[in-house]
Amino acid sequence: MYDRPETAAANDRLWQRVRARLGAGPEHLLREGDPWDHWQSPDLLLSQTCGLPYRSRLHGKVNLVGTPVCDLADCPPGHYCSVFVARRDDPRDDPRDFAGAVLAYNEALSQSGWAAPQGWAAERGFAFERVRRTGAHANSARAVAEGRADIAALDALSWRLMARSDSFAQGLRVIGRTDPTPALPWITAGTRDPAPIRAALTAALAALSAEDRDTLGISGLVEIAPEAYLAQPIPSPPASELT
Repeated sequence: MYDRPETAAANDRLWQRVRARLGAGPEHLLREGDPWDHWQSPDLLLSQTCGLPYRSRLHGKVNLVGTPVCDLADCPPGHYCSVFVARRDDPRDDPRDFAGAVLAYNEALSQSGWAAPQGWAAERGFAFERVRRTGAHANSARAVAEGRADIAALDALSWRLMARSDSFAQGLRVIGRTDPTPALPWITAGTRDPAPIRAALTAALAALSAEDRDTLGISGLVEIAPEAYLAQPIPSPPASELT
């Protein structure tokens, strides 16, 4: 879920360590195709999904392998949050000031891009009603930077990677954060025993170089019960969208 040009080599090295410890699996990571086809395949060995797809459609069909420990301040191990970003020249400093503004979001089955900001807003008595779907966190950030939207909620680890590498991120600033929720879980097919995969992934993460650990922003694995994911609300999709 965090695979991009700057992280691809580190992800490849992580997978090779997992594969060596398992003694099984494809030689190379599969980066093409529809994620839903992969996630629901009876042959799935290891993938990463988002908490909202897990609780809305994948629970009962896949087994949880574990949850990454992300290098994020103010988040417990195995948790993450969303950051609200706006343009640097926008004078508004609080996400509540954007109640009538345009929210860019990646997709309606995204915990960090859709569920988290709408849940945050609902707790404060409003909703982000003017929305523009972009298909990816980076596209949402770019839409704000280019003025096609006013605010976006981004996976905090995705934002960390963007802030390091994407020029458009320099025109944005963080104006708020959502509460931490369980991070994006690693999964395997429901017919597989997750224990040996969990052990291999845990060992592979422990063996990462300091440079790869910093590149990925992931330092380990914890087990989070399915109930912790299922306890999070499932928001309604947007009633309408801007074109």
